[in-house]
Amino acid sequence: MPDSPAAPPAPPVSLSELLGREELGLRRIAGPDHADLLWVHTSEMADPYPYLLGGELLLTAGVQLTEADTYVARLVQAGAAALGFGVAPVHDTVPAALVEACDRHGLPLLEVPPETRFTTIAQAVWRLMAEARHRELRRVTRAQQALATAAARPDPVPSVLRQLAVQLEGRVALLTADGDVLHAAGGRPAPDVQTALARLARVVAPAPSSGTGAVPGAAPGAGPPTTSPGRKPSPSSATDTRDGTHLFAYALAGGQGLALALATPRRDFGDHTVAGIAVVLLSLLTAPHQGADAAGRSAALVRLLLGAAPQDVAPLLGDGDSWTVVHARRADGTPAGALNAGALGAALGSALSDVDRETVRVLLPGRHEAVTPQPGWTLGVSGPTPVSALPDADTQASRALGHAEATRTALTTHRPGTGGLAALVPPDRAEAHARTLLAPLTRPLAETLRCWLSLHGSWDRTAVALKVHRNTVRQRVARCAALLDMDLDDMDVRTELWFALRSDGAGHWEVADRK
Repeated sequence: MPDSPAAPPAPPVSLSELLGREELGLRRIAGPDHADLLWVHTSEMADPYPYLLGGELLLTAGVQLTEADTYVARLVQAGAAALGFGVAPVHDTVPAALVEACDRHGLPLLEVPPETRFTTIAQAVWRLMAEARHRELRRVTRAQQALATAAARPDPVPSVLRQLAVQLEGRVALLTADGDVLHAAGGRPAPDVQTALARLARVVAPAPSSGTGAVPGAAPGAGPPTTSPGRKPSPSSATDTRDGTHLFAYALAGGQGLALALATPRRDFGDHTVAGIAVVLLSLLTAPHQGADAAGRSAALVRLLLGAAPQDVAPLLGDGDSWTVVHARRADGTPAGALNAGALGAALGSALSDVDRETVRVLLPGRHEAVTPQPGWTLGVSGPTPVSALPDADTQASRALGHAEATRTALTTHRPGTGGLAALVPPDRAEAHARTLLAPLTRPLAETLRCWLSLHGSWDRTAVALKVHRNTVRQRVARCAALLDMDLDDMDVRTELWFALRSDGAGHWEVADRK
């Protein structure tokens, strides 16, 4: 089966909802009566397998249909959700062999009447997705308000857990790294489910090896964990299933060795977002009041406001001499709020986060070469840098995020070009050459040219990365060619310009596929 793509920015549409649109005249004639539709795709190829993403309603008139069993088997292997067969002009009826094959392989088969256009079906699916998306947004908003209200009660932690159990219609619990239940709501799970949840809690929140300071409501001695040098960091979340029950565990921020565990009968589209809101609230509620980390951040802020230099206050925020900047935007294009930013920062292991409209910025103390993709986010990561060069790292992360969005990848990391042939030229001479060669260009023009070259001359991807119209990209690149008096279609010219732009701080890109 092809690699699973990122899910679309909307909940799936159930097959029953689509069949309920009487104006389409669709009729299920084979296969199961339930399926989740993520996309709509039309193809008359004899074998559309290489072009399917999984979860499609595939529409066809059977122009090249010869071997029905092989055709259906390939669709199932590719992960297609259902098959819609158009009656006329090629076939007067749905071939019996196709009906039998869909029943045999468990693929829903829909009969599409002659008067129903495939584009009409696609529009109906997108409309149903939009309606489902609005319902989920309203649901998440209501859940956020309910959880925030619960957090303001005199017994905030149990109240948040009770409200979360109501919102997700399942069992929720706050567990220690040893699997001990501190607070729970939503009924008592089966013993094997409780055992599995305890195991997931140990995965995301390993037991602290040392620490001082108790967590309110936690077991005695539960303090912030320490990570030994070279030890692989724990994941921020983990999932499992037991007899149809969906299990989840999320690590609470702050290194307290606590985890939020969930057991739900189903997994809806907005559940992860609702759980993320609860994680942020519980992290704040269970954190020691004005602990050492919070005191350090407050002291650093006060000193900065009073005129201290960043390098003087940096030790209050972390014990490393190197920093990493992460820029992030929601993969579905929705604005990011303070709760989203806090949840992302917690997942990345930092409380230093900020949100400006749709972009979240997270500052990670220390070297973080192994930042991993986060579900629902597109990330751009800078290279490690000293605190004195944080503005440069901020630019690197911004460029990396633009590159990730343009190439539709989950995470792009900035890597400085320090090896290869470029290493043979002394840096000062390379920078001098770059300044001379690029002198006619303004900064916006140079940035456009750098981005355009990094994306192999793609107008559309460059427009996405820079968030401008593709015609603007064409005009700027043409202006660069005129000012430099160079033929940008010449590979030698492109190579020399890329070398100069890289020497000017552009760097390389390292891309991780979206999960």
